[in-house]
Amino acid sequence: MGETREQQEAASKRDRVFLVVVDDSPERAVALRYACLRARNGGGRVALLRVTEPEGITEWAGVGAMMAEERREEAERILSGLAAQVNEITGGLPILLIREGNPRDELLALLKEDPRISILVLASSGDGSGPGPLINALTGRYATHVRVPMTIVPGNLDDAEMERVT
Repeated sequence: MGETREQQEAASKRDRVFLVVVDDSPERAVALRYACLRARNGGGRVALLRVTEPEGITEWAGVGAMMAEERREEAERILSGLAAQVNEITGGLPILLIREGNPRDELLALLKEDPRISILVLASSGDGSGPGPLINALTGRYATHVRVPMTIVPGNLDDAEMERVT
């Protein structure tokens, strides 16, 4: 027996994945909260992407490998802490993704490779300093490479405004 249209729509909402790029910017917290509220209120999951940038060439391969391992451990620690926040808001665990390379290039590659991702959530700067390099790139020169809808959250939204718009 086939599913009803309502059941199919409900399953589709559960399958939505809101991707948040986990960088070191203060607006990351705004993007994360927005994605969590959208997932909680409208159905879906949150995915967290942390991209570690490789160090320059080192003369000793062992040192380079050790530095890469330290960057990965730091990324895992950050994502683990954020996963607890996501779980607290949404009631579910996020998808955790770690990649190494240029953040813009790795994000675009992930969007191309992973069909689970439905919406990219980014936040602009809350202090009026501009949208930031990633938003500039994805809305400018690389806009044709983005294969999912992108939500840009104003970085100065407070909790009450965030609840209202999600």
